[in-house]
Amino acid sequence: MVPSNLGEEMFTEVALPPEWEDDERMNFLFSDFKENRDVSTTDWDSKMDFWTSLILKICRSRGTVCVNLQELNKIFQRKGIMPLGLATVIQCMARCGKIQRESEFAANVDCGWVSWGVGLLLVKPLKWTFSTLLGSSGVTLNELFVVIELVKEKAAELLGVYQSSPVANHSLLSFQELRTLSSHVCVDESTLCMALLQLQREKQVTVSLHGGEKIVKFSQPGQNHVSPVSDVDLGIYQLQRSERLLEERVEALGLEAEKYKKDARVLLREGKKSQALSCLRTRKRVEKKADHLYSQLENVKGILDKIANSQTDKLVIQAYQAGVSALRLSLKDVTVEGAESLVDQIQEFCDTQDEVNQILSGGALNSTDADTDGLEDELRSLLENSSRDVPSTLPEVPSHPLSPVRESGSLCDDLLSALPSVPQSHFNITDDELDNELSRLTLADTGLQQKYRTSPVKRAEPAQ
Repeated sequence: MVPSNLGEEMFTEVALPPEWEDDERMNFLFSDFKENRDVSTTDWDSKMDFWTSLILKICRSRGTVCVNLQELNKIFQRKGIMPLGLATVIQCMARCGKIQRESEFAANVDCGWVSWGVGLLLVKPLKWTFSTLLGSSGVTLNELFVVIELVKEKAAELLGVYQSSPVANHSLLSFQELRTLSSHVCVDESTLCMALLQLQREKQVTVSLHGGEKIVKFSQPGQNHVSPVSDVDLGIYQLQRSERLLEERVEALGLEAEKYKKDARVLLREGKKSQALSCLRTRKRVEKKADHLYSQLENVKGILDKIANSQTDKLVIQAYQAGVSALRLSLKDVTVEGAESLVDQIQEFCDTQDEVNQILSGGALNSTDADTDGLEDELRSLLENSSRDVPSTLPEVPSHPLSPVRESGSLCDDLLSALPSVPQSHFNITDDELDNELSRLTLADTGLQQKYRTSPVKRAEPAQ
């Protein structure tokens, strides 16, 4: 950090690059530029890049957007020596569009800004060309130049401050109100004016003069460009201004009434009853006046609320209109008859599909009816043969219910007593009959096995 003299009454500190302490390097950078760049292109470009980046860095650290040659000479003075090539640097930056004369910058936006009288523009704001800028007259010491990159950054900061402030819902602001609001962003009035000029160039701000007062209007949310100041805007601005004045007046009267009340209490303690009564009478008059102003303030607030509601209603109506237009476009080729025809076609196709599915499923079932009937007949014959050949040797199912379990006695005894008695007589089959049946079953099984061993498997012959 090296202290730099910015004028007789201005002294601050600016950050300078590390090579600032290198005498050999700085002697080269402080020397003047060659008249012809082609003599040493590398040296020319390195020196130009150094001073260009340093000027931008210094202006950004100071929060300013305008520079002049005299101020730069003082800032970059080193060991009593000033750089010799800063005029060439300014000319080259202007040729590249990095800086622009203040008068030219303002004239490109709106000549009406001349009427502001803020000491920024010349008496005759002409739109100079670069040929004049680079003419034989060169760059004067006190001529101001606007750094385009920095003024764009400052304009964006100013717009962000307004949009995030409590007065963002106020479309109009006085210049002094905006100056107070942006004091931490714009270090001086000149910086604020340049930022407003840039915003006006971007169509985000319009500035007008009404009743000798400079009024600034910002673009509102949802608007790409700011609209001109209308009579409605001016009426709302007057109401809002009246609201602020009434609030300040009511607050002042409240403090005044409280003061008279305290004075009356002090006088009463001192025994000055008549004076205390006089203070109380004055307090009553002040309170009555405050109540009257408060009533006016409520009326003003009511009017502003109605205006705000009407604007909201307007936005809702616009949204409805946009919705109706969108629906009209989306339903342009859609009719009730067309929808009914489409539904009928869909139902017809569904019915056809159901019929096809029913036919396919019915054919599959009918093809197996014959096989199913044959299988059921074979199963029925097997059941009849098995019931005829195998005698029933099982005992009859007991008909009487089991006796309930008694609380005393063994569970096993109860179960045994509930079983039927063992038959004492022999089955009605003799031993000879059993031997004959056994022999018959054995011979049948042996013949069946031999049949399957000796018989070849018959294959289906192809149709002739």
